[in-house]
Amino acid sequence: MKNYLFILVFTVLFLSCKSKVKIDKVESIPTIKENVNLVLDDWHLAASEANYQGYFGKMDSISVFIGTDATENWTKTQFESFSKPYFDKGKAWSFTALERNVYVNDARNFVWFDELLDTWMGTCRGSGVLEKKNNSWLIKHYVLSVQIPNDDIQAVIQAKKKSDSIFLSRFNK
Repeated sequence: MKNYLFILVFTVLFLSCKSKVKIDKVESIPTIKENVNLVLDDWHLAASEANYQGYFGKMDSISVFIGTDATENWTKTQFESFSKPYFDKGKAWSFTALERNVYVNDARNFVWFDELLDTWMGTCRGSGVLEKKNNSWLIKHYVLSVQIPNDDIQAVIQAKKKSDSIFLSRFNK
């Protein structure tokens, strides 16, 4: 009886010590960068193919898109409304990344990036933030800016002076 009790107690103790630790696979930084590059390249491709779901499906529900015009600071819903007619016509926009830098946080669930783009507007810059949610990278924030050569900035300042004045009057109250 003592042996049976000893074996039972020993077995219970042994099994209770065995922990079931789930070890998540930690992605390497190069793998994360590769995956983020694929998401961003696919995102740009979806726009060039007017693939509405492919494009907006890569953006988080609370994402923000900041365009080249000072008034373009859109929630995802606002940006979808603005963009839908272009996608419906089968022609959105075409951006091709010429180079991209991706930076990863220590927890490896958050990245920020900048990219040099070839677009219908000429050379542009894009920058943004992605977060990994439910094993997928989603765009949280994107900023598009037109690149102006330093030697041409005075001409651009003059060209936009009137519209800037009108826009800025909203803030000078």
